[in-house]
Amino acid sequence: MTMTDLETSMATIIAVFQKYSEREGDKHKLKKSELKDLLHDELPDLMAHVKDQAALDSLMESLDSDGDAECDFQEFMTFISMVTVCCHEFFEHEDE
Repeated sequence: MTMTDLETSMATIIAVFQKYSEREGDKHKLKKSELKDLLHDELPDLMAHVKDQAALDSLMESLDSDGDAECDFQEFMTFISMVTVCCHEFFEHEDE
């Protein structure tokens, strides 16, 4: 059975998270370095707008809702959701 576009997108998000989270330490969480690599490799256009290292650090801290200095899948999905909503709003305004 063929996956729908949405199912494929969900599977891709999970696969991308795992590709980076499995590099070192807890394979179910992204260390700061793994998250940084993921953002630079997978969201290069977004990262081109983040010039400030402190802004990236504060983003990591705000994602880390349980304070363990790592980003679990739920925290990662919160971030992906926020970025996707921002992109959607941007493109909605483009149509006006």
